[in-house]
Amino acid sequence: MLAISARDLSFTYAGSNTLSMANVTLSIEKGEFVILTGPSGCGKTTFCRCLNGLIPNFYSGEVHGDLIVDDVNVNGKSTAELSKHVGFVFQNPENQLFSLSVERDVAFGLENLAVPREEALARVKWAMKSTGIENLREKAPYELSGGQQQRAAIAGVLAMRPSIIVLDEPTSFLDPRSAEEIVGVIATLNRELRITTLLVEHRLDIVSRYANRVIVMDKGRVVLDGPPSVVYNDQARLIGIGLPKVTTLFHLLKRDGFPITSNPITVEQASAELRRAIHL
Repeated sequence: MLAISARDLSFTYAGSNTLSMANVTLSIEKGEFVILTGPSGCGKTTFCRCLNGLIPNFYSGEVHGDLIVDDVNVNGKSTAELSKHVGFVFQNPENQLFSLSVERDVAFGLENLAVPREEALARVKWAMKSTGIENLREKAPYELSGGQQQRAAIAGVLAMRPSIIVLDEPTSFLDPRSAEEIVGVIATLNRELRITTLLVEHRLDIVSRYANRVIVMDKGRVVLDGPPSVVYNDQARLIGIGLPKVTTLFHLLKRDGFPITSNPITVEQASAELRRAIHL
């Protein structure tokens, strides 16, 4: 079953004569973990804004094409309506955290949807437990580290119980260790709760091991789509995608005649491929 289905989706921001997204056609199955990447300005954030109604409700412009999200046609739907289906985690968690405690921040969306108190309390507790921040419930967001703030932002979205979660570069403000932890949390939620996950990300070294699919956009269009080991090729490199270092190394080894038959994206895969090649 499809979680997201776009057909010939195009968008031009108000005041611009250039298409930010041009005839995008793609589908994402329910439960998939998908990385959306590409050079800056390629249209990936624009696509994500369409999924939860930020386009055209907050970012005006001209939209063409069809978009179905969680079996709902987004045309004419408000952001509030779509928030029941799509949770959106912004690049900077401080844009989503503003209450005096983590618990109140996690509960904010539920209060706006008038979820009954007992149900809301249960959801908040579950969301904080799922993201590992139960011990931070009474902390003010400004007291948290960047990684803790991002966990709190994810918990706030998770409490809404969306079928789809979209994360716009959630590791960009984090150090490598915190980034690894956050991506691990996201991957666990995807695996255990089967939440369809669309992750916009440039730090492919960190996230690629978890994804079963990578979509690459360039100049408003989808140019590559498939498993990481297939998509991370010379075309992706020429577009300007920062391929995982392990993958780049194996491209060089293959170019120099080393008997490489696969395209590793993790150290573990690379080790196995080297052992195979050495023992030929």
